[in-house]
Amino acid sequence: MAGDDASLTIAGERYELAVADDFAGPRVDEGLWLDHYLPHWTTAERSAARYDLGSEGLQLRIDADQPAWRAEDGRMRVSNIQNGAFSGDAGSERGTHRHTAGLLVRTPVPIRRPWTPLAGYVEATLRAPADPGCMLAIWLVGFEESGPADSGEITIAELFGERIAPERSTVRCGVKAVNDLRLVTDVADIELPIDATAAHRYGAAWNAERVHLLVDGEVVRTLDQGVGYPLQLMIDLFEFPATEERPPAAYPKTALIQSVRAYRRSDPQQDSPL
Repeated sequence: MAGDDASLTIAGERYELAVADDFAGPRVDEGLWLDHYLPHWTTAERSAARYDLGSEGLQLRIDADQPAWRAEDGRMRVSNIQNGAFSGDAGSERGTHRHTAGLLVRTPVPIRRPWTPLAGYVEATLRAPADPGCMLAIWLVGFEESGPADSGEITIAELFGERIAPERSTVRCGVKAVNDLRLVTDVADIELPIDATAAHRYGAAWNAERVHLLVDGEVVRTLDQGVGYPLQLMIDLFEFPATEERPPAAYPKTALIQSVRAYRRSDPQQDSPL
């Protein structure tokens, strides 16, 4: 990858900066972000993110008293920011990221789509925890307003705490079909000579035909399938507790989002802008 912050060249394609957030304000920018994880499938108190803003960026937290995201999904807890929201009415199956069977809308949400790109380049600078019960993830997921089949996911990075070490860390990345029969799930674990608890940049450049996945500006995977419908960006810190015990000294579990950058391709004829 070559270029400055305002423009980049990736795999021969030129990109121009469209959205930038360094999380410098006193609160998350509500014009860009929703600080809930898929709130339509659960209740507001369960979907709400725990976080702090400081000089280094946005620190996502999992607290000892944080409730599970959904009682039906067991102990899993999450703090997340996402740049959109869509759902049908209460009881409907329509909504963004129907990632597991049996999901029904519990809390209808108004449509929010400040930027749901069809193509482009997105990257975030992240610091992940080396906690074996946690995962930090960044995904682009089908918004699904255009239809329930438009549900594929670009897995930019999944960083599992037990696979992070000072000399080498594993990054899981690829494409997941979810409910899109036009796609084939293809994710892989890439071991890299990085310490993922330090700041690294994780990104994806994509269009309807192809996906390039990058770490620190270098392409680590290219997939010859793409996603050509609107996508929503999600950055999430998950905890998967093994037991119900929550020793206060073990909390909070944290991860840092230092910045997010989103780019549109320079040729306006190639795709719709962000």
